[in-house]
Amino acid sequence: MGFLTKFSPQIYALLRFVTGFLFFCHGAQKLFGWFGGEAQTGVPLMLVAGIIEFGGGLLVAVGFLTRYAAFLASGLMASAYFMAHASGGLLPIVNHGETAVLYCFVFLYMAARGSGVWSVDQAMGKG
Repeated sequence: MGFLTKFSPQIYALLRFVTGFLFFCHGAQKLFGWFGGEAQTGVPLMLVAGIIEFGGGLLVAVGFLTRYAAFLASGLMASAYFMAHASGGLLPIVNHGETAVLYCFVFLYMAARGSGVWSVDQAMGKG
């Protein structure tokens, strides 16, 4: 699959956009009840999670302050895993924490790599 190597920057940008958009949707569910969700703003922990998911997802998707937003999102997902899933069993597949683990490590990678191409940061010369 070496032919994909030359498209690595663009594929990473698509990963950043899709991941950020999906995270944004989780936040929109918690904050506004969008996308079939129920607003959970009455629960302080869910309100904070919703704000981080909504704002962080949007920032990651457009590639603005990506390192900071992704690092915060990664920490949120690590916390979510240990607070909501880990008590349900050792493995994420057993305790239904796969999504939290995957988001955690994808965002950690993005925090290390930065925004890359097709981003606001790159357009501003900070990519």
